Amino acid sequence: GINAEYGMEVDLDRELMNGFKTMNTTDKDVLITEFLRVLGSQPNAAEGAFYLDMANWNLQEAVSAWMDVHHPRNNPLAMRFVQDITIGEGESVPPSTRFTKTWRIRNTGAESWPPGCTLRFTDGDQLSNHTEVTVGQVSAGQEIDISVEMCSPPDQGMFQGKWRMCNPGGNFFGDAIWVIICVEKGGVLAVTQQLNSNSFDFQHNTSAGSSGETHNNPFNMGME
Repeated sequence: GINAEYGMEVDLDRELMNGFKTMNTTDKDVLITEFLRVLGSQPNAAEGAFYLDMANWNLQEAVSAWMDVHHPRNNPLAMRFVQDITIGEGESVPPSTRFTKTWRIRNTGAESWPPGCTLRFTDGDQLSNHTEVTVGQVSAGQEIDISVEMCSPPDQGMFQGKWRMCNPGGNFFGDAIWVIICVEKGGVLAVTQQLNSNSFDFQHNTSAGSSGETHNNPFNMGME
């Protein structure tokens, strides 16, 4: 199948996944709605029904098939890391301290990223309660800042985590980006980070010189 060949995956609600085994005719509208939710505004309901029917109403295979047609592997989405905005590489952070990691990245490809793209934690030390952040649609050439609330471990030492962009079909693309901190007693965060630590609204926004759109980060970590 398509998934076996390309290793594509789509993160779906557990309840919906469990319901696949007992699908009946009335569930097709639910699948079409979910297909459109995952891929955003690009396909319409008729396209959704076509791809789902072609995939025998398997949502994962239908999304992967749509991605193969509209974002083929020989013309992949592209992303390049631009710079760390907060928490530079190896920055000193006290133990058990909340901080906000912000990266600036650029869509270096020739086409927009579809709305279902996410930034995902993939390897290393997981310093956040969540493993992915919804990015949304980003135009070709546009730069955005993506922020994730994190917390340093209680133990001292070097810690690093790798994050990557992922398309709606489950394929990673672009540069790997890292959070690397040195946890030590007496470690001091950047002054601006300290001043804003209690008021940061956990959004990722377009940087200066881009289209001016704002992409809300739906994850409110709620770390204690």
